[in-house]
Amino acid sequence: MDTVKVKIINGSHHQLPEYSTLFSAGMDVRANLNAPVTLAPLERALIPTGLRIELPAGYECQIRPRSGLAIKNGISLVNAPGTVDADYRGEIGVILINLSSEPFVVNDGERICQMVVTRYSRVEWEIADTLSDTVRGEGGFGHTGVK
Repeated sequence: MDTVKVKIINGSHHQLPEYSTLFSAGMDVRANLNAPVTLAPLERALIPTGLRIELPAGYECQIRPRSGLAIKNGISLVNAPGTVDADYRGEIGVILINLSSEPFVVNDGERICQMVVTRYSRVEWEIADTLSDTVRGEGGFGHTGVK
């Protein structure tokens, strides 16, 4: 398993993001709030974390929903996954949305998302007139599930 050093400024009074288990890919991130935020059904809000990071070149940070919040409370991220680029130095904010029919209260220190740091590749386009044939071909949008 690879590790990478990432500089972090923790402007919150909460612990740093951390892995829950030895083989977790995502670290839990907590809300950094002065007061609770109530999300009405279908309402969204930008929730601060107090975290700022400096990723090495070639890495990104993905902000993903927490499965427990999703199944128990209908809470997700509007832009899932959110991407933090290696050259971004501002505070990481999380755009939560309430997809349930009940109000949901976000409290200070609550685990609101997962953070996954990973390498990425940059694309260099190669203009072509044709593409190779495959069994799937141009089938998409549920095509592979049709028998």
